[in-house]
Amino acid sequence: MELGSYVAIALAVFVGATVQSVVGLGVGLVAAPVMALLEPWTMPGSLLMLALVLPVATLTHDHDDIDWAGLAWSLPARVFGTGVGVAVVAVFTHQQLGVAVGLVVLFMVLITWQAVEVPINHATLSGAGFVSGITGTATSIGGPPFALLYQHRPAQQIRTTMAVYFVVGAALSLVGLLAVGDLTWDQARAAVELLPPLLLGAVAGALSRRYLPADRVRPAVLVVSAVSAVVLVVRSLAG
Repeated sequence: MELGSYVAIALAVFVGATVQSVVGLGVGLVAAPVMALLEPWTMPGSLLMLALVLPVATLTHDHDDIDWAGLAWSLPARVFGTGVGVAVVAVFTHQQLGVAVGLVVLFMVLITWQAVEVPINHATLSGAGFVSGITGTATSIGGPPFALLYQHRPAQQIRTTMAVYFVVGAALSLVGLLAVGDLTWDQARAAVELLPPLLLGAVAGALSRRYLPADRVRPAVLVVSAVSAVVLVVRSLAG
């Protein structure tokens, strides 16, 4: 990467990692459009590698209140969604997929912002896992469907459950991309170069959590999800 591109991308990764350490998602939402604009060859592989590292760092010191029962339903569906995501990439353009996903997420945010709580059950967990598998593999942004489902849960459970989900989900997406030849050594090298700002952002987010009241976590999740949707639509329409 050129120096100017690296600085801009590193800043985006830092901000995204800080947000994710606070509300449970964010690094993909913030960094994806910057990386796609400045260094498109890094996408989605480099960002998925970073998305695998950050939740591991989170779980080393924060691993209580994980909703294992919910993960038992969402992760198998993510496997099928990942397969569909790989197939979708081969059929549809990234622009078409980005617009569709962005509009769906915006609709979900609008519904949940009106205090409509989506029940967490076997059907919704499987549905969120399936959709997230498709969007996460095709666009590197797979957090919003799962985050919107868990928005009313305690902040600790949101962060830790999503961390486990991101570890497994990112690994599945990377395996899928590797199988079809869309994962390169250059992407791996770029991910290594971006590790320092990622880890610094994780530390900054961990320090910020103590000053963030629990009742602000839900709107923060919704805001981050809405921003990611708008970024997706704009980036996709811009081509």
